[in-house]
Amino acid sequence: MNIGFVGLGIMGSPMAANLLKAGHVVTGYDVSAERVEQLVGLGGKGASGVVDAVGGAEVVITMLPDSPQVEEVAPLIVEYGRPNLLYIDMSTIRPETSRWVARQAAAAGVRAVDAPVSGGERGAIDGTLSIMVGGAAEDVEAARPVLGTLGTTVVHVGPAGAGQTVKAANQLVVGGIYGLVSEAIVLLEASGVDPLAGLDVLAGGLAGSRILELKRHTMVRREFNPGFRIDLHHKDMGIAVAAAREAGVSLPLTGQVAQLVAAARAQGHGSLDHSALLKVVERLNG
Repeated sequence: MNIGFVGLGIMGSPMAANLLKAGHVVTGYDVSAERVEQLVGLGGKGASGVVDAVGGAEVVITMLPDSPQVEEVAPLIVEYGRPNLLYIDMSTIRPETSRWVARQAAAAGVRAVDAPVSGGERGAIDGTLSIMVGGAAEDVEAARPVLGTLGTTVVHVGPAGAGQTVKAANQLVVGGIYGLVSEAIVLLEASGVDPLAGLDVLAGGLAGSRILELKRHTMVRREFNPGFRIDLHHKDMGIAVAAAREAGVSLPLTGQVAQLVAAARAQGHGSLDHSALLKVVERLNG
């Protein structure tokens, strides 16, 4: 298929690369010319702008940082896309923004689904992302072959915006686990216990998680190279808190995790991986 891809960052670049490996023709655009060149080096096509990436595409995928970027790009995709274009927004944004995009798209005869992902940079590289999809059933089914190239878990969770609500739930759980693993490391070290030995046991028991599996060694070594930046998780926790307010529910632990993430950002760790919540817990303990 001819696929336009807008947003070639930490997640978007490997996702576009996997689409190329699957035999699709991928035309990519990013505000970074270097990232566009990297895609061209892999056999993709470079676009000079959003409109250029959209032209002639059967499917357009966006992987952008936040709602304002999607709100800027979506009208161009809707206006310049071919009839019956399938627009898959894989960014993590506010549910109401996804619903707005869906309404704009439907009015112009464009099929739109929201399909945020979980799995981080490793999942994007390996093509093992978990993808939560909101939209009309027939549009989700049309997107499934493309999404199946990018992830191993693709679930239709409801109408437009539902994918973003599930992603908010995902991010509050991920943030909470990072916070608790950070506290476990601090406790183990303060008690004179080898933290890696302790976390190895935790990873094999009921406390085991994907985060412990992938991040326990780098966290103990205090290596926080970004797979997913604190800045982005801060944005996502804001979405989770707002979604709770809209739904009229109280999520006290989510509020606490949001404050820890905000503290990490305020302390200058915004460009680090979200596992750097450990630095906040350490600071609380002197």
